[in-house]
Amino acid sequence: MINQYRYTHVIWDWNGTLLDDAWLCVAVMNGMLRERDLPTRTLRQYKEVFDFPVRDYYEKLGYDFSSEPFEEVGLEFMVLYNRRQHEARLHKGVIDILSWLRDRGIRQSILSAREQSELIDEISAAGIFPFFDHIYGLEDHYAHGKTEVGFRLITDIHVPKDQILFIGDTKHDAEVAREVGIDCLLMPHGHHSRKRLELTGIPIVKQFEDLKERLYRRQPD
Repeated sequence: MINQYRYTHVIWDWNGTLLDDAWLCVAVMNGMLRERDLPTRTLRQYKEVFDFPVRDYYEKLGYDFSSEPFEEVGLEFMVLYNRRQHEARLHKGVIDILSWLRDRGIRQSILSAREQSELIDEISAAGIFPFFDHIYGLEDHYAHGKTEVGFRLITDIHVPKDQILFIGDTKHDAEVAREVGIDCLLMPHGHHSRKRLELTGIPIVKQFEDLKERLYRRQPD
């Protein structure tokens, strides 16, 4: 029965949380860095430097936006990423947890910094589109942040905020959850390291199976 669960709606982040694509972002970015004679990054190093807004992340990598506009660099990355996006797969256990939530009457949505039309195409190609009530991405490719879109999604879900849980993989996801006023859990298998996630003070779950226990209501002493 639904009343045994703490939440009636789960909002998922997409890239890094459900989709295992951090390695692909590193591969694409390293190709761009090599073309500019800039130092490349390992996956471990990437997880320590990637951030939102992504313009700041690019500057940390050494991009000089006085010589080439951020908009051009950002678009170049997305064109190259999109060419290989089909190589990225869902994290192990995604279908199981989405099915588990659906079978218990817990509704689900996606909130992503991915461009909206590409986001819908990717989720459809992954075969999980029917699981979600709402799929909200951004209007462009520049991943400036998703707090504003998050407010709109919360309004459209039409349930009390204390019944909504946001699950993500970055510090920005924690910031978004705090801004819109909902609970959050973070997973360290995406774009930020566990060490960085721990600094947010948000609970961390290592794998999807661990989410189930977190969803049950706390029983009174």
